[in-house]
Amino acid sequence: MEGMILVQLRNSGLVQLYHAGNLILKAGDCVIVECDRGLDYGSVVLPGHARCCAVEEGGAKEPPKKIIRLARESDLKQIEDNTIKAKEAYSVCEKKILEHKLEMKLVKAEYSFDRSKILFYFTSDGRVDFRNLVKDLAKMFKARIELRQIGVRDEARLFGGYGSCGRELCCKKFLKDFEPVTIKMAKEEGLPLNPPKISGLCGRLMCCLSYEYETYKLLSKGLPHEGEHVTTPQGKGKVVSINVFKRVVGVELEEGGYLEVSYKEKEHGK
Repeated sequence: MEGMILVQLRNSGLVQLYHAGNLILKAGDCVIVECDRGLDYGSVVLPGHARCCAVEEGGAKEPPKKIIRLARESDLKQIEDNTIKAKEAYSVCEKKILEHKLEMKLVKAEYSFDRSKILFYFTSDGRVDFRNLVKDLAKMFKARIELRQIGVRDEARLFGGYGSCGRELCCKKFLKDFEPVTIKMAKEEGLPLNPPKISGLCGRLMCCLSYEYETYKLLSKGLPHEGEHVTTPQGKGKVVSINVFKRVVGVELEEGGYLEVSYKEKEHGK
């Protein structure tokens, strides 16, 4: 399927594929898009044409929705007004949560572009029966109300920020889905198993460990492990360091001295 563009819906950080048609767009452009019941807005994350499959939602494949147009000046004014209204809705919802004595922490409120729906994002340690809260909010705002429970990774995506690499958080910038991340990945990549150094702003293991993992596995193929004993032209020794990208290992020789062995050269018979 051609003409697909990644769009970050509203300010929620949720990234989805949309059909751009003949529109010429660039990263950062604000666009008006189709939604389930009306119109919504978002910003272009990745312009250009990309092949993709139909979007899967709820286990069923659905054709991706369309980008209607590049946002006009009047659209941008409405989005600005929606942001102000969302802050008011947030305050109202917080008070209602206290009234209903619900064990939940409100994170953010968002209006859809056409104001037909208000989304409230919250975190909680368990399931929450918020049916009465939804009824109260629907009566007050005369709009569809959606309460969406999110995790700490989603919360980081909502607010955004910068990682230890100095770049904008991957979850905010381009990640569409959260992939499982394990401590094994950090070990394979030779990272220090120090939680603060391998965790993101959300407190969970950094997402980049997941999508870098396969590359590390490929580049590490044929390399010895740190601590392994190897035989070199200068004698036997123990591997004390590994540079995966250069495919070079540092060996501490048994008879004293240090040697760097290039496995790239070794593979070519040099």
